Amino acid sequence: MAMTDPIADMLTRIRNQIRVFGKEVEIPFSRIKEGIAKVLKEQDYIKDYTVLSKNNRKFLNLQLKYLKNGKNRISDLKRVSKPGLRTYAGKEKLPKIIANRGMVILSTSSGIMVDREAKEKGVGGEILCRIW
Repeated sequence: MAMTDPIADMLTRIRNQIRVFGKEVEIPFSRIKEGIAKVLKEQDYIKDYTVLSKNNRKFLNLQLKYLKNGKNRISDLKRVSKPGLRTYAGKEKLPKIIANRGMVILSTSSGIMVDREAKEKGVGGEILCRIW
């Protein structure tokens, strides 16, 4: 059966591994997922990611990050824009994050980036997910 929302699948795989305190998660590769992984690494939500090849298929391997007290670095992830209902925001209407906790990942004409970076560059785009 074909997957209808690969980004939601990626977020669910990460969420499931976090709940069982997994150290890493393997996700089927796509460029947009690699862009999301890059943003997560830049924003210090994951340790690192690597692109692996198994049986002529590419995978992303994300190394998850935990705090010194054993708590997850990522509390939760939520998919915002879905295949049946895309959600876009212009540069003036980017979502506000309460008390500077968390971030929003956007797909813009300048690539995949977080809300703060999009505000600095003055661009809007599709709101892929929220992470806190």
